[in-house]
Amino acid sequence: MSTGFYWDERCFWHAGGNYALTMPLGGLVQPLAAGGLPESPETKRRLRNLMEVTGITKDLVMTSAKPASRDDLLRVHPASYLDEFKALSDAGGGELGLRTPFAKDGYEIAALSAGLATQALLDVMAGNVDNAYALSRPPGHHCLPDWPNGFCLLANIAIAIESAKAKGLAGRVAVVDWDVHHGNGTEHIYYDRDDVLTISIHQEHNYPLDTGSATARGKGKGDGYNMNIPLPPGVGHVGYLEAMDRIVLPALDRYEPDVIIVACGFDAGIFDPIARMLCTAETFGEMTARVKRAAERLCDGRLLLVHEGGYSEAYVPFCGHRVLEVLSGSDCIAEDPMAATVAARQPNPQVDAFYSGLIGGMAEYFAK
Repeated sequence: MSTGFYWDERCFWHAGGNYALTMPLGGLVQPLAAGGLPESPETKRRLRNLMEVTGITKDLVMTSAKPASRDDLLRVHPASYLDEFKALSDAGGGELGLRTPFAKDGYEIAALSAGLATQALLDVMAGNVDNAYALSRPPGHHCLPDWPNGFCLLANIAIAIESAKAKGLAGRVAVVDWDVHHGNGTEHIYYDRDDVLTISIHQEHNYPLDTGSATARGKGKGDGYNMNIPLPPGVGHVGYLEAMDRIVLPALDRYEPDVIIVACGFDAGIFDPIARMLCTAETFGEMTARVKRAAERLCDGRLLLVHEGGYSEAYVPFCGHRVLEVLSGSDCIAEDPMAATVAARQPNPQVDAFYSGLIGGMAEYFAK
């Protein structure tokens, strides 16, 4: 089996603005010592470093890609948005939407991020690799066609999908988004279409506050092809796997996609600073194993994971490495240094029963 890993050092050079976590500086908001948004290059760079140290890179097809072309971007984003983004980028940077600052060359770096996802999908669909991981940065699943938000400047996954469709390489596409925040951008782009199934598992009312309801099912031709699985804080490992087994995997089986794409955020991790979902590296490994088996069963193994959020610099590398171990079948293991601490936590049967009942109710709703 060959697993492609698509990355580029230049994506780590994307720079945010004057923020302390998600709060703009000013008034009583003090600068942080490290500075900027939680979407920093360090989680991604430290993942790449860990991969080099463990040697898993020898079991991957390591490559970069060209930036997405303007034609690629125009399939999703209007020319007016791209022109404004490019002009601000050339002039030294700025901010177009909500919490989406960028520095000079921000446009080119965002196009490169989208290009990594695009080339990865094209290679998967052409059979050049069996599956792939795109270490895209800046992320993309919150970006609407004309309004960036939530650290996302271009809709990376949608750009990749539309490029594959334009080349006649993909028909039915399923997007499973397990980033802890609702994938509102991907939902918006495909809300009235039935050729892309969008599924988002997220912490309820984390970000955005006003989207992600289970009752948002799509409209027109897309009615029934958008699925939101909003979960309360603290669901953790068992709850996420229940949601996968009882809701996500049956939906994939019903849809029978040509390819499965995962919006792979690690911000549901137990140590993330802006979420409270308590997942572990093993959670992400188990979810990856499940979608990998689904892809093998439904679409000849065609599977792409595109990096989204995840803001614990210490823990994200272990979550990402675990995913790559499962994707590639590599025996280069990065042991989770917090596994024993997490395992020592005492389960609460009453809480687990509540979560199981909640997920069961949603499973019945989506099966109708």
